[in-house]
This record gives sequence, C-alpha cells and structure tokens, in this order.
Amino acid sequence: MSMTARVLFALIAGAAAGLILVALAPEAAHGAAAVMQPIGKLWLNALQMTVVPLVVSLVVIGVTSATDAAASGRTARRAMVVFIVLLSLGAAFAAIAAPALLSLLPRDEALVQAFRTATSTPTVAPPALGDWLTAMIPSNVIAAAAASAMLPLVVFALFFGFALTRIEPARRARLVELFQAIADTMIVIVRWLLWIAPLGVFALMFAVCAHVGVGMLGAVGYYIVLQCSLYISVTLMLYLVAAAAGTPLRRFAAGVLPAQTIAASTQSSLASLPAMVDSARVRLGYPLEIASLVLPMAVSLFRMTSPIQYIGVTAFVAWIYGVDLSAAQLAGCAALAVVISLGSVGLPGQVSFMATNMPVVQAAGLPVEPMGLLLAVDTIPDVFATLGNVTGDLAATGVVAGRERTASADDGTA
Repeated sequence: MSMTARVLFALIAGAAAGLILVALAPEAAHGAAAVMQPIGKLWLNALQMTVVPLVVSLVVIGVTSATDAAASGRTARRAMVVFIVLLSLGAAFAAIAAPALLSLLPRDEALVQAFRTATSTPTVAPPALGDWLTAMIPSNVIAAAAASAMLPLVVFALFFGFALTRIEPARRARLVELFQAIADTMIVIVRWLLWIAPLGVFALMFAVCAHVGVGMLGAVGYYIVLQCSLYISVTLMLYLVAAAAGTPLRRFAAGVLPAQTIAASTQSSLASLPAMVDSARVRLGYPLEIASLVLPMAVSLFRMTSPIQYIGVTAFVAWIYGVDLSAAQLAGCAALAVVISLGSVGLPGQVSFMATNMPVVQAAGLPVEPMGLLLAVDTIPDVFATLGNVTGDLAATGVVAGRERTASADDGTA
C-alpha cells in the first residue's frame, strides 16, 4: 500500500472511530481524545522541528540556482522573469480569491471553538500590522529561528543567498554544498516522520471528530473544493496567458492535452517532461532551442500551483479559526509563498506539503495543528495542481518563445 493510501486510510479510520465512539459513549470518546491528542501533537512537533533548517537551506539553494540559471544566457534570464511574474500573479490571485470564496461559506462558531479544544489551540489573534511589518527584518536571526518566525528568516535567507552569489566561486560552491546537505538530511528526517504519518493522522482526526463531530468532515470537504477551484481557475487563466503570447487558444488547448493526460495519471511534472517537449515542438510549434532550455528549467525551478496551495492552506486555516487576515499579511504571505516555491520544486509531494505550507501558515500567525489533516486529503487537489503545473510550464515556454520572436524581429529591423 502506498504512503498516500495509508495516510488516507488512517484519516478515514480516525474519523470513523471518533464519530462512532462519540455517538455511542460521549464521555469515553472525550477521554480517548485526551489520550490521542498528545500523540498527534508529538508527530506535528517532530515535523515542525525540521522546518527552520529546511526552509532556510531551500531558499539559499533556490536563490543561487536561479541566479546561475539566469546567468547562462538571454533566453534563460527571460524564462526566470516569466516564472517569477507568473508565480507572483498566481499568488496574488489566490490571496484575493481564497478568502473571498471562504467568506461565502457558513462558519459555525461552535465548530471553531470545538476545533480549538480538539487541537489544544488557544484563541488565535493575528499580530498588529505595525508589529508584523517591523518584524519582517530580524534584528536577531538566531532569535527569529528559535521563535520559528518564518517571514524574517526567509528575508534573511534571501539576503544571504544573494550575497552568496557575490563571493568567490569556490567558497560559494562549498557553502551551497553545505546547505544542500542540510536540506537532504532534513528531508530524510521528514520521510521517517511521514512513515509514521498514519498514526499521527489517525490520532489527530480521532481527537478532532470526537470533539467536533461530522462538522469537521464538512470543513475538510470545503478545503478540497477550495483548492480544486483555485487550481482549475489558474489553469484556465494560463490558456489566456498563452493566447496573449501569440499561441492561438484552440491550438494551445489541443497541444497541451497529451501532457495534461500524463500529468493527471502520474501526478508528476517530471514524468510529463517528455510529453511536454513533444507538445511544444510538434503541436505548438515552439523552437527546439527554446523548448529544450525552458521546459527543463521549468521542471527544475517552476511549480505554478505551489504559491496557490500555500495561500489556500493559510486562508483555510485562518477561516477555521475565525481569523481575518489583513491585506498586508496576505501580501506578505504571497511574497513568501513565491520565494519558498522557487526552492522547493524538487521535493517529493508529501514532504513538500509539510515543509512548505508550515512556514506560510506560521508567517500569518496561525497554528499548524490542522496541517496533518490537510496533508491526508490533499491527494485529490494534487491531481489538479499537477495539471496546472504542466499547463504553466508550456504557457511559460510560449511566453518566452513569443518574446524571443519579438526580440529577433526588433534586431532584424535595427
């Protein structure tokens, strides 16, 4: 049985056990929930302990990789600009659309209170805007790391990564290798923890359902619908991006379909790369020298739906706890999501979910207790996320090809 199937089975089993026990013996259910709750909390704490070193390492590696890629030529630089612009637009869309969609849903305050009780979470209040803004630049990076203050840590990692590109190449290579070793080690630990994820997810879901009841299942259903809606919306917008870059809409839709089919069946952009190259060259008519450069770069550095996922998760956690995030906080989370996504493309799906969503949720001042439950049900939205990523890779290639045609025409005119 695959890891995804085991975690999903544990989620269903925990929900069923909690709901059945609370229906038959409410007092016993609350007692059992009190035992299960610390088990789930221990598992989440173990995952959290890897986040700070992993995220800092990934951001530093991502900055240096992007800088090296952009230095390799005009086409590569143009591709990096396109990637960052598309990621930023996707994050901005999610920051607007996710809270708007969630505001249309009924929110039961009793469910909120029961959920806080089930996850041992105190009343959540976002920091004041002034405090949140001034904390973006850490006065003490060690203290920020100790407090798991992810936004100032990422800001420091960005400064560090860009400064690293300015030092002597041999020294830079040694430091990048050190950060890569740290990231790889943290990923090994996360994989160990994901191996026991069924136990942690069962404990979390049992405790929540014993306190909240069937209302929790409805809330999880809202999360799935929210993420799928965001992914589908952005994927459709990418068709318009390709059309604006010069590829006829109908041609792009037909050309991207074979790669989308493989993406949906494998849930892997890397596995879809051969089909994407074929679609770009044969069906869409993009130049070979552009497709062969931009598509591997996209698979290595660009995951269109990642910032959308991070913002969707953050908005959902805020909705669950009855917290209204300010526009400035959503903008900061969107910028953080773009930065983290550039460094996390190579991570396996479940490792990526925990390691990359936690920093954005924490940056918004929200608890991470729901993350284990959302990990278990993210399999369904992940199909649409992979479709969006593959569509984004080909749309970005189309934009670069269009810009190259314009630049060549201008050079010819001159």
